[in-house]
Amino acid sequence: MPEHRTVTAALELAPSDTALVERLARELCAEDRHGVDAPEWVARARDAWDEAPLPLRRAVRRFRRHSGDQGVLLVRGLPVDAGALPATPSEPDSVQRGATVAAAVLTLVACGLGDPVAYLAEKSGALVQDVVPVPGKENFSGNAGSALLTFHNENAFHPHEPDHVLLLCLRADHDRAAGLRTACLREVLSLVSPATREVLAAPEFLLRPPPSFGVDTAERVPQPVLSGAEEDPDIRMAQIASTPVTPRAEAALAELGRAFDTAARTTRSGPGDLVVVDNRVTVHGRTPFRPRYDGADRWVQRTFAVTDLRRSRDHRPHDGYVLTR
Repeated sequence: MPEHRTVTAALELAPSDTALVERLARELCAEDRHGVDAPEWVARARDAWDEAPLPLRRAVRRFRRHSGDQGVLLVRGLPVDAGALPATPSEPDSVQRGATVAAAVLTLVACGLGDPVAYLAEKSGALVQDVVPVPGKENFSGNAGSALLTFHNENAFHPHEPDHVLLLCLRADHDRAAGLRTACLREVLSLVSPATREVLAAPEFLLRPPPSFGVDTAERVPQPVLSGAEEDPDIRMAQIASTPVTPRAEAALAELGRAFDTAARTTRSGPGDLVVVDNRVTVHGRTPFRPRYDGADRWVQRTFAVTDLRRSRDHRPHDGYVLTR
């Protein structure tokens, strides 16, 4: 696989700003009585966000309004309490239920973007989820694998897919080979023909849940890959879960895939690096890497955020943060 361009929309926190975020995170952890998934935790994180460093709040606010040509925001220098981390989890579907500095950081930024959400069918509905290699799952096309992860939107099949995906690195892989690959429609669309754009906007694609959601038995109808404003559309697709239902749709999806590879940018993260992906206009994947299963493997934690929580009210019992259907 050729090496691609890197993400340039980056914020490097000053040491004083890192210290402030760490203080806010530790205060959240010290007052925790309910766990990371509790509405009370999220409410306190939302209040604490108001005290976050101005450069971080400003960058997140601007990204929420418009995510730019790359559809990615990289923040470096966030605290993750790296010196006190336990061994990297290696069990399937591991999540972060207890209060930690990293979980607090993710919740803070998710509140800056809107509200955190989770899906009950995936990772048991945890708001903070571990993305780690799992023995025996090397070729699994999902967060437990270590082979090439193809381009996709997160949970694009769902009527209420997340607006943003937050990926916070706690520990890099041994060889620093794993890289987040992203491709934004705002850089991709000029690489496909007008005829292909027209097909991608037609309801000629079946979209299934990712393997992490388990067996899909729902009856699905074809839908478009592109929707919304013609000059700045949204995208819903996953290369392993989108099935074209016409020959022209198959050709269009193949052309789009080639454009993704041409426009792709790669980000290799270290501890304290947070990547925020605009899931509405940007697809993401991951380069392959080799886990050792020695307790020091790559460890990323993930949170989803939406800008309008009300939109999914009928999917969230008791006005909580977990979509149950």
